[in-house]
Amino acid sequence: MADSVRLRYHGIWVAIGLGLVTTLVVLSLIPAPPTGLDFEGSDKIEHMMGYAVLMGWFMQIYAQPTVRARIALALTALGFAVEILQGLGGVRYFDYLDAAANASGVLLAWWVLRPPFSRLLWHLERALA
Repeated sequence: MADSVRLRYHGIWVAIGLGLVTTLVVLSLIPAPPTGLDFEGSDKIEHMMGYAVLMGWFMQIYAQPTVRARIALALTALGFAVEILQGLGGVRYFDYLDAAANASGVLLAWWVLRPPFSRLLWHLERALA
């Protein structure tokens, strides 16, 4: 797949991705989020996986390295901004380790989702066509 090839359902995939971003932000800012894993440090794994899913999703949509780099920076900034907002909210708190886990998730997806894994949506669209 060349960098310039667009997905047939590009708009739908982007809308789903924005929905995922919105869900992550809402869950990060509500006073009592649903509980997930329950062991020492498990929240760091949840942070990392949440941002890995976001980065992985958008890597499926955008193949251009410069666009991917911008998305990685934007998601890393989002993760830090969410931590700041948690600190300002009075119910939850700012945690540098959570921000680092968010950024680690972005890097994890970038590392794992190299070809052919960075083209799963493209292959799905071709299979459905």
